[in-house]
Amino acid sequence: MDRLQAMEVFTRVVETNSFSKAAEMLELPRGSVSNLVQALEQHVGVRLLNRTTRQVSVTEDGALYYEKCIKILAEIADADSSLSNKRKNPSGTIRVDTSGTIARSLLLPALDEFYRLYPLIDIRLGLADRNIDIIQDGVDCVIRMGALEESSFVGRRIGDAKIVTCASPAYLEEYGEPATAEDLSQHRAVNYVSQRTGRTFPFEYEIGGELVKIPMNGVLSVNDGSTYITAGVLGYGIIQPSRYMVADLISQGKLKEILTSYYCPPTPISVVYPHREHLSSRVRAFTDWVIEMAARNPDLRI
Repeated sequence: MDRLQAMEVFTRVVETNSFSKAAEMLELPRGSVSNLVQALEQHVGVRLLNRTTRQVSVTEDGALYYEKCIKILAEIADADSSLSNKRKNPSGTIRVDTSGTIARSLLLPALDEFYRLYPLIDIRLGLADRNIDIIQDGVDCVIRMGALEESSFVGRRIGDAKIVTCASPAYLEEYGEPATAEDLSQHRAVNYVSQRTGRTFPFEYEIGGELVKIPMNGVLSVNDGSTYITAGVLGYGIIQPSRYMVADLISQGKLKEILTSYYCPPTPISVVYPHREHLSSRVRAFTDWVIEMAARNPDLRI
């Protein structure tokens, strides 16, 4: 038995509550995963997992052993990286999840810089405008907009995304440009609907020290950020996106900022990863780079 491999397999089974999911994540046959866990139990002399036909759960002894395993595996990964690359060239695969708009507007244009700094790191980028289970889905870190919910995970603020109101020149030519927030009642918007809750987001402004929410009429509602911006460019209505997502479109004249005298409260953007005492050097390198890269963006500064 390869004890280190068995320990890695065991931790994945605990984190996913599934032999099948662990096997898929580790690209191993399910039978091999089961056999390795059994061999590990025989080696330590205690039952680590309770198994039924429907679910897998960790025993009390297994929970204690799991905590030791993740520390050992993290230390080995860092030691390997330190010895082979002197911690200057971390290597391996990291799984990052974010929304399509963040990937398109923030990450992809800057990834060449990251790969020049860390050519041995392979990024597997998952796109979803919904909350995922970091542990169950085997993700190393998540980049999300909005206030973070209370959890045992670590959240690092990347910045505050400046919010703007804008529309296409074609829309403004046909319907005119609103001069005040009250004028928005005479206009239509592309409405954005939350994938998670189904709630339509109103336009928001801080007026007289108070947050004012303005529901907008519209003929089109979407639940995808990239589609939302494209619909605005095509003239289906006024939109209120994060400015960093549309900065290029504004400079190209495809969108125009309007109601610029009104202040829109910014939206926090954060990188989140599981709370572990030892973070792998490759994940640490990526999260540090994301924060540094965002700090250079004038539309994301804290």
